[in-house]
Amino acid sequence: MDRDGTQDARGTHANPVPRPAGPPDVPKAPPRPARTPGMSVVDWLNEDRPETEPGVWRFGYRMPKAASKAERLNPLTVAGMLIPFVVALVVWSFWRRGGLPYQFTLLRLFTPDDWWWGGTMASPKRLEGQSLEYPGVEALEVYSGLFFAVLVYTVGRLGSWPAVVRHLVTRKPQPARALLAALGALITLSFVFPDAFPGVGWDALPVVNPLFSLIALISGGYGVYTSPWATDALYALVTALVLWPFARIGGWWSLARTWLAARRRARQGQDPVPVTAQPRSRWPELREAGQHQAADVLTAEVLAGRMNDVDCARVERGWQRARGQGRLTAFTDTVLRQGAAALTHPSGARDLAGRTARHDLLTGQVRIGQWATAERTPRAYRGVGAALGPETLATSLLVVGPSGAGKTRQVIAPVVESLTLQALTGGCAVVAVCGAGTPIGADSSYDVVVRVGDPGSVHDLDPYAETDDPDEAAALLAEALAGDLDTVSPERAARALAQLLGPYRTAYGHFPPLPVLRELLEGDPAVLAGLRERLADERFAVMRRELDARARQSAHPGDPGPVLADRLALLDRPAFAGFFGAGGSDGSGGDGLRPFSLRALVHHPLRVRIDLPERGHAEASRLIARLVLAQFTGVVREGGRDHFAGLVVDDATGTVTPESVRRIQRLRSQNAGVVLALRTVSDVPEALHGPLFGAVGCRMALSGVTTWDGSRFADAWGTEWVETKDVAQHTVFADQPMTRAMHALRKLVTGKAVTTEAVTVRQVERERWSASELAHAVPPGHAVLSLTGAKGEHAPPLLVDLRG
Repeated sequence: MDRDGTQDARGTHANPVPRPAGPPDVPKAPPRPARTPGMSVVDWLNEDRPETEPGVWRFGYRMPKAASKAERLNPLTVAGMLIPFVVALVVWSFWRRGGLPYQFTLLRLFTPDDWWWGGTMASPKRLEGQSLEYPGVEALEVYSGLFFAVLVYTVGRLGSWPAVVRHLVTRKPQPARALLAALGALITLSFVFPDAFPGVGWDALPVVNPLFSLIALISGGYGVYTSPWATDALYALVTALVLWPFARIGGWWSLARTWLAARRRARQGQDPVPVTAQPRSRWPELREAGQHQAADVLTAEVLAGRMNDVDCARVERGWQRARGQGRLTAFTDTVLRQGAAALTHPSGARDLAGRTARHDLLTGQVRIGQWATAERTPRAYRGVGAALGPETLATSLLVVGPSGAGKTRQVIAPVVESLTLQALTGGCAVVAVCGAGTPIGADSSYDVVVRVGDPGSVHDLDPYAETDDPDEAAALLAEALAGDLDTVSPERAARALAQLLGPYRTAYGHFPPLPVLRELLEGDPAVLAGLRERLADERFAVMRRELDARARQSAHPGDPGPVLADRLALLDRPAFAGFFGAGGSDGSGGDGLRPFSLRALVHHPLRVRIDLPERGHAEASRLIARLVLAQFTGVVREGGRDHFAGLVVDDATGTVTPESVRRIQRLRSQNAGVVLALRTVSDVPEALHGPLFGAVGCRMALSGVTTWDGSRFADAWGTEWVETKDVAQHTVFADQPMTRAMHALRKLVTGKAVTTEAVTVRQVERERWSASELAHAVPPGHAVLSLTGAKGEHAPPLLVDLRG
């Protein structure tokens, strides 16, 4: 565990994971990250990060005062508590007086007739010569107790008592929660045992007497009560049953365990404060597990300023992984030997060269702005930071805004920077796809930089994603070449490619470079003859049949071969000479380029940037972006990955296809997500507008979108019920002379006729954000953002200030 176990996970394959050309030595003191001025790493670690609503910046979050004041009981909740209670009192009053219809029908049905006087409903009769002379009296007591229990249960279920209890008791911190529950238990006991409380004059609730009467009926007499211990045991049982719900409400058991543990530690001479309640800078989880030496080393490193936020998050993640895998000893040894530099990223980097956004690596959040204090913003969001994290990016994010609206600078760049920082902690692998020169991080912030078409590029992109399966390779290429075409289906294109890739790999041991694949699709006689010659052996009869089938299909009209060859011609240009090497067993890449495969993301927390050519090669750039998206959604399906995988496409024009939409929807269950940025929704085929908005869980509309784009967001966000008030004024016409005179005098003085106001309150269904509001009511530098977490939690579309 000298680093994080990623150095040799895939070291045996033909093309090992590309490494930076000379990782820098680990410095004794890491670079200082950009954080709040005057805040040390100790303060940063110890800051509270409470669980909040999705999209809220958790670092140092405090509930806004307006929200805390608004957290009061709703009048409907109070009514839902009082109305059932009052009804229950009235019903119980009628019950005690025998005024309910058919009150004793069930009692007479389940009891013998000789217990009651004839001609009466429930008048107890004395039974001479029996130890229990008045069984009817005891039956009435039991019957009343059962009805009281049913009445209490009904009030609790139908009324809003659980919500009131949660608001007044369970949400309070300890020990206030336990004391409030104890007060409620004491009041309840005074109604159950009024004789035990001096000065109480009311009758006891039917709790104790029905139990005693039931035991008398079952035993056939009162002999059981001659034993004092039996009576005391029954009283103790009733007391325990009354106290049990209050113990659960007040959390008495957990509070008692905490107090007992503190007393036990105090007797043993240890710190009476539990380690889990100690500041995070003292690494309480390590101390709780008995790793005191490692915790002391890390505490000293933090206090000495030799650890930054990346180091703390990296060690925290390494500890969680080691505890889950049962490798605590190896983790401790590594920390004791290397201190703050333990478990460093394979590149040796412990921070980025520079930061442009605020990050909290313990929660994985990046702050992108501030929720606006608009009227429609919930009080818990007003004025607090807006943030994105892996829990929301796992459902994928769609960003739509015109050029200059701030997509790259205020959204894409902070998200990419956050993912690259999380990669240094071992918690993320990221691929950023952008045009050459896009400001989303310096080259030193990435482990692999693929500059397609740049002669100075060190790495090449493997078009086959390092797969050995011809069908999988064909499916990936078909998605890139024909995924956006209506005339050629990806399935037919994949079949045609597989009929060539399989025989070629069998003959040469690797897949063909893209120029050779183009020649095969065009039916070049020399290339096909050379391929057939290498497959002449009888062992390759199956592959020869594949070639024969391809030859027969190429003669038919509508064959996808020429179309695929034309698409490949976009990449078979002098500007791309030497790129798109096969990446097979020989690892050949043109001009000494090191082929890079996206499959490495599954096994390593890599930071990858792919620069697309733009000038004169716009269609080729879209094709490459589709290829990267297809490969990413394909490789993340492999298991055994415990880190998040993210793909960020700065310009997703022409990238979205029907198959990619289906794959994006499945990413949330694979601990992966994509971020797609568009200038307009029209950059996606119209048939995919609905599926795309349904596939992503997070949607952002920036200032300046058109009403056509806004209508798509409005449809996706749906409607909500709002309360409206209509006030109508009606002139009052008096019938009496005196009243008419008074009205005339009032009109003479005020100049207005006497009117009355009629207020109509209605619940109407309206769009959360209309297309017109999105197009014209969103201020510059703002956006409307809705979020959905991987576990299903969601935030409604709200206005966020990206400059806050």
